[in-house]
Amino acid sequence: MKDDPRSHPFRDSHQDVAAADRIPDTAQTRAPAYRLAFTDEDFLCREELRPVRLQLELLKPQMVMDERGIESTVVLFGGSRIPRPEHRDQARTGTLAELSRYYDEARKLARRMTEISMESYGRENVIVTGGGPGVMEAGNRGADEAGGQSIGLNIVLPHEQAPNEFVTPDLCFNFHYFAIRKMHFLMRAKAICIFPGGFGTLDEMFESLTLIQTGRMRRVPFLLFGRTFWDGVINWRSLAEAGTISEGDLDLFQYVETADEAVRIITQWQEPC
Repeated sequence: MKDDPRSHPFRDSHQDVAAADRIPDTAQTRAPAYRLAFTDEDFLCREELRPVRLQLELLKPQMVMDERGIESTVVLFGGSRIPRPEHRDQARTGTLAELSRYYDEARKLARRMTEISMESYGRENVIVTGGGPGVMEAGNRGADEAGGQSIGLNIVLPHEQAPNEFVTPDLCFNFHYFAIRKMHFLMRAKAICIFPGGFGTLDEMFESLTLIQTGRMRRVPFLLFGRTFWDGVINWRSLAEAGTISEGDLDLFQYVETADEAVRIITQWQEPC
């Protein structure tokens, strides 16, 4: 939202950008030093400006979501390689083909939570994903099918991940810094749902669990879809028996298999004392 130039006595920055574009073309005006600092990409991308870029990446999505009135989110993490069920025969492995059922569960969960969200005019329980394919697409797709909005937090990657077509365009963000992207996943989180995935999913899962374990983040429903998958990837009991986590840490998350289970837990959740 632009500032109303009538609300303060100074010239609006957009006016000066337009004025700078109309100046005579001379050696002086073509020199990099003459560019307005906030329109100078070479300047903004300098190493010394990293703190400013971090702040901008934090501020932009925050301001947009505040303007849209978004108060809480339901986070969906999961693998980008999990196919739609109708494409399961094209999966790279048999396991991925079997995991395609979680595409549908993510889609159902997002659709149902978005229907609930619309009861609060789309302010609460807004679906947020990483904005890409696989489970992320399923989440945004379910929200779109319910007629509601959803958030996509994309990140610039070497293989050029593009936003999926179901993210609400005005809530489709792009990040350079993984750390700031992770903050936006969790700043409004009312529930965290982890579907089968790879390195990225594991990274997001463990960082979120660590924040809750250490009291840096409040307890929220933390749901792992697919007990067989997760028990095959992580031996949680072994961690507790080794003493590297406490027995009580195993209560920070729950296993679920279906969207219906997840919706019931999220809607009936009462934060532990």
